[in-house]
Amino acid sequence: MKSTKVGITMLLDERKHVYPQYYEKCLSIVKNWANFIENEVKFIDGTHPDVIVSSKLISSISSAREVGEEFVSKGVRQVIIVYNVWNFPYLVWPFLNTVGKDKPILNLSNNEGKYPGNVGLLATDGALRQAGFRTHRIVGDPNDPKVKQKVKNWVMASIAATNIRNEVYGMYGGHSMGMETGYFHLVPIQNYFGTTVSQVDQLLIVEKMKEVSEEEVNKGLKWLEELLGNNIKYDGKMLTRETLAKQLRLYLAVKSLNEEMGFDFCGIKGQRELSEHVVIPDVAEMLLNDPYDWNGKKEPTVCSTEADSFGALTMQILKYISGGLPVLFMDVRLYHPELNIWDFCNSGDHSSWYASRSFDPKENLKKVTLYPALELYFKAGGASVSFDAGAGELTFARLGLWKDKIYMVIVKGESVELDEATRKRINSETDPTWPHVHARLNCSYDEFVNVFPANHIHAVAGDHVEKLIYFSEITNITPIVLGDKEAQKPIWKLIE
Repeated sequence: MKSTKVGITMLLDERKHVYPQYYEKCLSIVKNWANFIENEVKFIDGTHPDVIVSSKLISSISSAREVGEEFVSKGVRQVIIVYNVWNFPYLVWPFLNTVGKDKPILNLSNNEGKYPGNVGLLATDGALRQAGFRTHRIVGDPNDPKVKQKVKNWVMASIAATNIRNEVYGMYGGHSMGMETGYFHLVPIQNYFGTTVSQVDQLLIVEKMKEVSEEEVNKGLKWLEELLGNNIKYDGKMLTRETLAKQLRLYLAVKSLNEEMGFDFCGIKGQRELSEHVVIPDVAEMLLNDPYDWNGKKEPTVCSTEADSFGALTMQILKYISGGLPVLFMDVRLYHPELNIWDFCNSGDHSSWYASRSFDPKENLKKVTLYPALELYFKAGGASVSFDAGAGELTFARLGLWKDKIYMVIVKGESVELDEATRKRINSETDPTWPHVHARLNCSYDEFVNVFPANHIHAVAGDHVEKLIYFSEITNITPIVLGDKEAQKPIWKLIE
């Protein structure tokens, strides 16, 4: 997974008769934290963040500038300042003014009486905060598992924030069917995240499809037919080998365009041009979001259906804070109060990884069925992807906008498995040919409907609430965690 470099250093006492007595011990502490991050913060592909340990610790104005210049030259994008002893707080300024004031900053200290690093932290970070810096603090025993987990969470959150800062979202077509909650709100998104958009017409996809190798399409078709077998419900009209092949051709075209254009993530409008005149993009969107295709393992490429831009951005954030996992895109469809279950489903775009949460496509695709697209909505035909997400922990999220102020609604929850009769009954109340997540959220129905900003919701496997809070605070957006009584207030009271 793409990452950004973490710089780590320590501020010391500037008195030359003091700091040499503990310099080597302090340097070893900095190196220990660097080793911890490289060994314990792992991405899904097995890689880890690059950590740059400063070649010297900061004990003077000149060394502060030197460390800052070193971090700049090595491409550091976020900074951890370790505190283990009393330091001279003003030294932080020549350091940060050199390395750059736009860096996420973590202040990390022991909790010790003899050499009070926490005193130095509060004096130094207090100066940063009174100047308007958004910083984070973690104070405690370096061997405490809770302290270590907080450090891991902050590192992942800061990498997510610095990753997306210079990314470009490829929007194929405009926002679909007039869904303005999915619009790419240019100025606030650039202000908060630094991300921008390149909007291209869906005609580009259609033209690129003509260049796709027939051999590669047939290879993908054979792969799907071997893994799904009779679960491909060809009907001779909406779903045929020709329409399914066209969906694979669309996938390959978008994949190629993303590489050529340099798009980091994307969205496909689909309705109505593609869905009525070419083919529905459901299979293509599934494969883009999956961590594999017929050529083996790959990094998931976030792709939102209906070119939901706020959805795609939410998904990209969830991908990064989870270390590169696939991310779900769902409609907020139907609540079943007797079960306290939400049925989140849409016509496609669910990564098949969530069928069994396996990196072996055989394990997931054996639970997937391809049904003929509904002719009422999708005249061009193709397959709709259908499966029920396997049971497991999920973190749900969605970006929203209030008067150009971006916020993120966050809620912990899970996907649950239902008995067969209940599953069929629930799915039949919406559409059994679409993918479903039977979700139980750690909040009440009233809390959810009171503040949730859109008809689309997104989720990633695992518990990432603290990471999303860190991310929100780094980027200066407002985190709204459901399950908190504050979330029962009107949205304008939470944002303003």
